[in-house]
Amino acid sequence: MNRHRHPLIRSASLGALLALGAALGAAQAPPLRPDTSAQNAPLDSEPEMNERLYESVRLGLEFLAAQQNADGSFGPDTRFSKNVGITGLCALAFMSDGHLPGRGRYGPNVEKALDFVLSQCTETGLIVGGESHGPMYGHGFATLFLGEIYGMGGVEDDARLREALVKAVRLIVQCQNPEGGWRYNPLPEDADVSVTICQIMALRSARNAGIKVPKETIDRAVEYVRLCQNPDGGFRYMSVPGASAWPRSAAGLASLNYAGIYEDEALEKGLTYLHENAPPGGTRQQAHYFYGIYYTAQAMYLAGGDHWRRWWPKARDEIISRQDRGSGSWNDPHAGGPYATAMALIVLQMPKRYLPIFQK
Repeated sequence: MNRHRHPLIRSASLGALLALGAALGAAQAPPLRPDTSAQNAPLDSEPEMNERLYESVRLGLEFLAAQQNADGSFGPDTRFSKNVGITGLCALAFMSDGHLPGRGRYGPNVEKALDFVLSQCTETGLIVGGESHGPMYGHGFATLFLGEIYGMGGVEDDARLREALVKAVRLIVQCQNPEGGWRYNPLPEDADVSVTICQIMALRSARNAGIKVPKETIDRAVEYVRLCQNPDGGFRYMSVPGASAWPRSAAGLASLNYAGIYEDEALEKGLTYLHENAPPGGTRQQAHYFYGIYYTAQAMYLAGGDHWRRWWPKARDEIISRQDRGSGSWNDPHAGGPYATAMALIVLQMPKRYLPIFQK
């Protein structure tokens, strides 16, 4: 995929784009509602998105905007308020509705988030700020954000953005461990599936945007992820023996997808595992819900067909049912409201197909 292959740009004339840009630039411009009925529609009689979803998204975006700090980060003054990964995810939630710097009601929020993330870029390429549990999680999500906004052409003067993205990618490549994965710290030592998927998505986004990513890095990452799959189709946390769990199994499947694998026995086994072990309605009280639903949505969406049709309507309604309608937020007991709200909003808006990372 090439840079600037945003769905709005692919299908509109220059005049239409100018008109659209003017409309989106209005201070109170409503979110776009793309016609997605022809792609991956879950049921013949039911669109992927409905009025309940639009209202849920509206409330969630308002909550996120109110949670942004003066420096561009998100959340109250806690251990996660300066986290570059959560800031990147919150910006992606706005971008999932078509908002970019200079475009849309929440364009200024995305721009402030970008300024914050760029301010946390180090000379080594590591993007770090507010991490409490190893910087590579935050680095992966922040790099994904940079790749998506660069690929969507969301910054007029993007030389600084490109330099930061190139350095961030270089760091990921350099700290891949001998097995082919990544771990909490930017060192080529041990690895786990959870951190590895963050880096694979970041690399895929950067490559989509035109940044060079070595093929051998992706090939080795695929080898590592395959090592972590159990006979039941699920994935364990590391390559050493361990039990399957649905959140990391979804991450394992997404890893293969973003490495360019869409048809494979490992995928079919993994999808079957998710349908059986993480059906909508059965995951509500489990730990790591928002992390798991974020990657499960991607695995089902990229699988398409019957997998997506079976999973999406119930999952969509389940996510909406978890929202606090008073505040518009979702909450994760460990990582807080901005993180959970961003994850939920990204999932709910996947059918809009604005983010390049969700396009095959």
